[in-house]
Amino acid sequence: MTMNDEAPEVDEALLSRLALIDERPLTERAVAFRQLHDELRQQLEATDADGGRSA
Repeated sequence: MTMNDEAPEVDEALLSRLALIDERPLTERAVAFRQLHDELRQQLEATDADGGRSA
């Protein structure tokens, strides 16, 4: 098995969003990363709550 076989699936939309956030000034970047963190946490909590069916 190669390293690529073990790599997680890449979410291109997330990578694009991260790149856009990273281009912002530092203060805006902090707010945007916090928003993204909150969104991802909510998605994970929702997945946990329904036993993983919404993933």
